[in-house]
Amino acid sequence: MPVNMALSVATAVLALPVVAWSGYLATLATLSRAVVPPNADGPPRLRFDFIVPAHDEQAGVATTVKSLLAVDYPAELRRVIVVADNCTDATAERAAEAGATVLVRTDEAKRGKGYALAFGFERSQADAVADAVVVVDADTTVTPNLLRSFEARLRAGASAVQAEYGVANREASWRTRLMHIGFTLFHDVRSRARERLGVSTGLRGNGMAFALPVLREVPHEAFSIVEDVEYGIRLAFAGHRVFYAGEARVFGQMAASEKASRTQRRRWEGGRGALARRHAGALVVAGISRPSAVLLDLAADLLVPPLTYVAFAAAVGAASSAAAALCGVCAWWAFLPWLAAVLGLTTYVARGVWLAKVGPRVIVDLAWAPVYMVWKVALALRPSRSRKVAASQGGAASSEGEEWVRTAREGEDP
Repeated sequence: MPVNMALSVATAVLALPVVAWSGYLATLATLSRAVVPPNADGPPRLRFDFIVPAHDEQAGVATTVKSLLAVDYPAELRRVIVVADNCTDATAERAAEAGATVLVRTDEAKRGKGYALAFGFERSQADAVADAVVVVDADTTVTPNLLRSFEARLRAGASAVQAEYGVANREASWRTRLMHIGFTLFHDVRSRARERLGVSTGLRGNGMAFALPVLREVPHEAFSIVEDVEYGIRLAFAGHRVFYAGEARVFGQMAASEKASRTQRRRWEGGRGALARRHAGALVVAGISRPSAVLLDLAADLLVPPLTYVAFAAAVGAASSAAAALCGVCAWWAFLPWLAAVLGLTTYVARGVWLAKVGPRVIVDLAWAPVYMVWKVALALRPSRSRKVAASQGGAASSEGEEWVRTAREGEDP
């Protein structure tokens, strides 16, 4: 059978976006050496407010408060504020018993983490006893060096800092172990490289620190389901980048069940997709016109699809082009860009596996990766309830003003 040149060219051209995505990720992997933190001369002197947004978190909020009160930092220079937002349980009582200052917020019209954070930030600024605020989710524990790491960077000139965000219950299931690797890739590998490049590492929603002057300059008016990414973009447009404190860590609980994980992934990825459609073009234009590597990198980060989708596309493309070449209907050179994409992704994932320190068991866990990949692709293709409602109303689903839906944790009914 003669080689079809048109099919060969089309096959190679289809690979170009996948090659671009995998090349970007492989580049970050090669640049992901640890960054040496700055030295903080003298004793601690910055004052911190922990802001803990909480919605029906009575089961774990006390553990979080105790973890924050146990950090290696002078007690007189930090306090813990829990914002009990539209709670229907004993979150406020449990937090107060554990030693936190509790703010009870009730607003049926404005619900969600973004509103809770804005409420807590306003209180911190009004009290004027802190130099910076730190955001920690209500299902989280932290390493003792968290505030010292933040202080070192804030005193060195940073206005926003992000700690490494990891999975607390990584041993709960094969799904959470894969999520641990995924978090290492997204939160540590990428952040290390972006910090070395001098661009913004982005915000992850948990383990974030902000100097109060930057909150006054750029008010936290970010209320989408991915309010962290949204606020990080607003900071970048205002000329501020997010620094990475990779030696400090926060550990959050992830959904272990399929049902809870399905809801969580849809909300996260739907929110990021909406932000990409809204801001990626503007980031590219502003990044070129200024010019600004920070803005261009944020655009690139938004435009790279979730790893599962890139890996699925690379695997299907490589297998299809190789089969076509073996059958003689496609030239072998059309397979080469797909092979390059697979090799780039392999480099990226291998770096994440190494940093995740998962041990020999990773072989078994990664065997589940194709199952997880197919599950996520099928989930993306299945219309969600919000998209069905939007379609019936003749509009598009929005990520703004989302209901604060608490994800079921390990041992709870989803």
